[in-house]
Amino acid sequence: MKLTALIILGLGLSVAGFAQDKPGRDNTAIIIAGKPLTYADSGLVKQLFFSALREKTVDNYKLASEFFNRVLQIDPANDASMFELANLEKMQNNQKSSRVLLERAVTVNPNNEWYWIALADSYEKSNDIGKLENVFNELIRINPDKPDYYYDKANAFTIQKKYDEALKLYDKVEELAGPSDDLLVNRQKVYLKQGNINKAAAALEKAIATDPGQLKYYLMLAEVYNSNNLNDKATAVLERAKKLSPNNGTLHLALADIYREKKNYEASFHELEIAFAIPDIDVEQKIRIILGYIPKFPEANAKASALALSKIIAATHPGSNKAFAIYGDMLLQNEKLKEAKEAYKKSIELNSQAYIVHEQLVRIELGENDYDGAIKDGENALSYFPNQAWMNYLVGIAWQQKKDFNKAVSYFQNATSLEAQDKDLLSQTYSALGDCYHALSDNKKSDAAYDKALTYNPDNAFTLNNYAYYLSLRNEQLVKAAQMSKRSNELQVNTASFEDTYAWILFKQKNYSEAKLWIEKSLIHDKSASSVKTEHYGDIMYLLGNVDAAVQQWIKAKTQGAASPVLDRKINEKKYIE
Repeated sequence: MKLTALIILGLGLSVAGFAQDKPGRDNTAIIIAGKPLTYADSGLVKQLFFSALREKTVDNYKLASEFFNRVLQIDPANDASMFELANLEKMQNNQKSSRVLLERAVTVNPNNEWYWIALADSYEKSNDIGKLENVFNELIRINPDKPDYYYDKANAFTIQKKYDEALKLYDKVEELAGPSDDLLVNRQKVYLKQGNINKAAAALEKAIATDPGQLKYYLMLAEVYNSNNLNDKATAVLERAKKLSPNNGTLHLALADIYREKKNYEASFHELEIAFAIPDIDVEQKIRIILGYIPKFPEANAKASALALSKIIAATHPGSNKAFAIYGDMLLQNEKLKEAKEAYKKSIELNSQAYIVHEQLVRIELGENDYDGAIKDGENALSYFPNQAWMNYLVGIAWQQKKDFNKAVSYFQNATSLEAQDKDLLSQTYSALGDCYHALSDNKKSDAAYDKALTYNPDNAFTLNNYAYYLSLRNEQLVKAAQMSKRSNELQVNTASFEDTYAWILFKQKNYSEAKLWIEKSLIHDKSASSVKTEHYGDIMYLLGNVDAAVQQWIKAKTQGAASPVLDRKINEKKYIE
């Protein structure tokens, strides 16, 4: 006797293979292809199916798919193979093929809950929300006491803007599983989408009445009011909550937000101060609030507020390196460098693994000309972060300022070997190498370093000036020197030292009239009353034929502190001497 496919295969196959019959299950055979199976076919189907499962367990998905497809060639109504193939297609991101197979599987076996769950997931991922209603209807038919299916169907209705139907289903969920915060939140969403603020508020007031100690309900109610421009009502709700729990930081933060929206900035900041002094609020959250002030810098009030709050963080969280790091940042923004250094040092003491804090500390020390401190703290940083190019550069600068040029060169070379992309760093580092090699009287390496620096930034004004000046001192490549010096003055106008360099190069080129114009510009912009510039001015005036003016400038240079036998001869002999 020949039997239908489903009866031969044991009344259907499930996720794990062949299904066990369930009490009350409809075992009526469904014939899709109407193809009868011989007993030999039946045995082959079982063999192929279990072979496919075996290949699947060892991740041989291609062969597993071939076996499942051969099952379907012999038995087109084999729903378990359809389901397994659908899962394999899904794993390969073939969502459409997977969905087609699942739709066939539920047609063959409409009572298999797992098939419908998988199909629901497929429709959801493809955003085919319209088809979800029928899927959840089938799941509810199969398992009418499971609240999740009513819940998911209600969510689908919400997406489709079927708000009344969604609310009825949420009622059914509550009937089956009792009240929950998830239900409360989802009902709130529906009420607000309907524009029914009173109903949303009433539901939350009911929750508060049921459990008056639950502060989250007050916060939710305040958010409902605040998001609908009912700030006064939101404030009143939070003030009620504050009486119940005056030390709850979240309440104070929420009040701060509302007061800020009402433009009551003093009250808002007061609430922030209270909240920041409560240890239970996470340091990270407090730091995010402080960072919100930064876009308002350099406004004085914003800087002062951020500093005050960061000070509270450091006091409230004395064991947090991040608290002292943000405190140091805000002290730095307020130009309190000494205090900033101490905050950064404390942060490093608590946790030495935050590189940026080390860098901030060393940069401050360099800015204060504390080269010993920069070397000590920079080398300490490099003991943790030896591959940081910027730190090698900063330590190199400190050694350069101490005139230990060989040590400086070694750190600069480290920086260039560690960094290949940062053009700003490479430009500055090669420029510094040029300065050091000049100081070491290695002109060839100095010129090469400057040329390299300019390949990374041809408009680095300081590199252009220094390179030009050193070439002019050697009386070499004066045309190139003049071009570079002129460009540096275009990039940074009214810079006395740059103007003096250009005047000196023009002087070397015997272009005395132009040199006079540029040395006069330099003297106007020079705030230090440089005796060198004044002496140069005298030299230029002499070569322009104005001897009296030249002697006058040489005498002035001497009163400004210049002292040399050559200057004395210029004054006494009233002539230019190289």
